Amino acid sequence: MRCIGTTSWLLALGAALAVPAGAARGQIEPPPAAVSPDYAQRLERYVQARQVYEAEAQAYWTAIAEKRRLRVAKRRTGEPVGLDDYVLAQPPLYSGPPRPLDPNAPHQPPPEAPPPMPVVADFLRPAAGQFGFIPQRPASEIAAKKAYVVAAKAAGLTQEQVVHVYAFETGGNGTYDVQAGLTSGRPDARAISPALGYNQLLSTNSVGLLAEHGDRYVAILERKAAALSGAPKAKMAKKIAASRRMVALARSVPRTWSAHDDLAKTTPGGMGIHAVLLDRDLGPLLQTQKLVESVQFARRRGRRVPLTGAELELMNFTGDGNGFDMVLMPNSMRERVPTANFFQRHGYERNPIARRTGTVAALIAAIDSRMKSAARARGAKDLAAAF
Repeated sequence: MRCIGTTSWLLALGAALAVPAGAARGQIEPPPAAVSPDYAQRLERYVQARQVYEAEAQAYWTAIAEKRRLRVAKRRTGEPVGLDDYVLAQPPLYSGPPRPLDPNAPHQPPPEAPPPMPVVADFLRPAAGQFGFIPQRPASEIAAKKAYVVAAKAAGLTQEQVVHVYAFETGGNGTYDVQAGLTSGRPDARAISPALGYNQLLSTNSVGLLAEHGDRYVAILERKAAALSGAPKAKMAKKIAASRRMVALARSVPRTWSAHDDLAKTTPGGMGIHAVLLDRDLGPLLQTQKLVESVQFARRRGRRVPLTGAELELMNFTGDGNGFDMVLMPNSMRERVPTANFFQRHGYERNPIARRTGTVAALIAAIDSRMKSAARARGAKDLAAAF
């Protein structure tokens, strides 16, 4: 985990406020005569309050990281983990004065809008152009759900796991090609991430899964091709060739999240790989594999009974290691341990659910409640009926 040092943060703050370097050390230099004394005083109070807060926040998140490191070491050697192995206080909140507006600052034009989030069409174009890959779409949404269930059952996933994760991730009515932010179907809805499908896989996930399991996916396609003839067989042969090209690109970078993320988001080929989720043969395999890896993670660490849907989503939500840490926690501890223990600072500050729930018990309850509610939607019922 990377925490911003107090000095570095204040230097950045000083630059952002157009304050002399001395202000970054909490020493506000006398302002020019044209600047009102009131503004200078408010600026000094703000910088000093932020300095105090940042020191507290840095100490808190450093303690979070250290406790996490010690828990990992204990679990590796089979030692018990107790309340003392977690930070039991909630993260500090900034309660000082707001940043004052400089009355003499020149008018600044509004910041440029961020580039639009890529959508399905932006994945399909490079898939065709870079690899000659045009996904074969399911004949219907019901057909897509049935194909997903076939893959999920073959991988050993339970109906409760599959339906509840789907319900949580899509609100219970998501289609095989739905993108994050577009699940509501409102005319003004917009994509908020590249996440696609029943389990909302990111483009980075698509690259990583092809890099890790691409040979198995190609072998499955080859077995299907052996049972075909004529035009369908020729179409499958093209899909196999395109899939091999995508696997080769996914493996052309180091097998790390950062390398896969860079490939997925900054290169045409990487963006095109994400289109595999729309294919009736490949999409269910990738959607299933993401859940299977969490199940296998838990099994390797001694979990013998199946994960519940909420537990599986917890691992999906916070990462396998952090999620399984919460799965193992007894209820008495869940009520006292803050969710902040399972996040890095920047991730926690961007996660409204983790901040709002506050404790592990409340987080699990919120996930379970949302799952059960969304499982009553038509899409979730159709998925359950496909089992």
